[in-house]
Amino acid sequence: MSDVTTSSSVLDAGQILAEDREPKKARPAKLVAERDNLAPRGWAAVVQYTILVLAGIVSLFPFYAMLIMSLREPGVPLTFPDSLVPKDLTFQHYAQIWNTGKMPRWLMNTAIYSFVSVFFVLLFASMAGYGFAKKRFRGREVLFWMFIAMVMVPYHVTLIPQFMLISKMGGVNTYWGLILPTLVNVQATFLMRQFITSIPDELIEAAKVDGAGEARIFFTIIIPLCKPILATLGLFVFLWHWNDFLWPLVVAQHPDVQVLTTGVARMLQENAPLSSTLAGSAIALAPILIAYLFASRHFTEGAIMSGVKG
Repeated sequence: MSDVTTSSSVLDAGQILAEDREPKKARPAKLVAERDNLAPRGWAAVVQYTILVLAGIVSLFPFYAMLIMSLREPGVPLTFPDSLVPKDLTFQHYAQIWNTGKMPRWLMNTAIYSFVSVFFVLLFASMAGYGFAKKRFRGREVLFWMFIAMVMVPYHVTLIPQFMLISKMGGVNTYWGLILPTLVNVQATFLMRQFITSIPDELIEAAKVDGAGEARIFFTIIIPLCKPILATLGLFVFLWHWNDFLWPLVVAQHPDVQVLTTGVARMLQENAPLSSTLAGSAIALAPILIAYLFASRHFTEGAIMSGVKG
């Protein structure tokens, strides 16, 4: 009977709160009018849009150069600015590095490293954030700020001790040795704690009165309400791990466990053609763009809500 009551009352209340968190599609006319009044007009608007266009061109130029030069015919020397003109384009470099067998292996290793880390970072960060936000225990604030103080420690200070521990455990050139040290993220825990703090305590208390356990409260009330921030953090953590270079370079030097970043760097060391190296960089960039396109809506919501609540 308690499970039925929990599903009908507490979960409905959580759904209502989640709907309240959704951004309003229709803005009041007064807010729209105020925004229009603050918008630049005349020469100010021209200057503003000119600066934005120039900033966009400068930001996108490296990606354009990478794509165009990766599509040049093999054997054609890359000279500036002739190589930036889109002519005689071909996908031979992409086919060449893909057919060698290295790129699919690097791609698979990077996907394993990124997706496994994202799952466990979000799980552990949400659990820790829930504990710091809603649980009352002695020394909670001191423990939390000691945990947050780890952000002030440069990563390079802990790199050597971390590698020594993984090496003693036999984790060098293994998937678990690559993934294990990245499963706890201080920034993710801090953001989850800030977000969960804004969830009303009444929902949790009502669930407890109805007989719901901690696991049911966490997975059926807390997690559904945290979807925007989880999507935002998931995208950030995915980017951090997909672009990670230093730790995979140290702990995963064997070709079977190399990731894309270290693999492309190895291509430069082996004096591979620049067009082939740029093609590898373009392949490494594609999943990031796809991930952002799928998570862009939740990413925007989570960024706005975490900024307002934090």
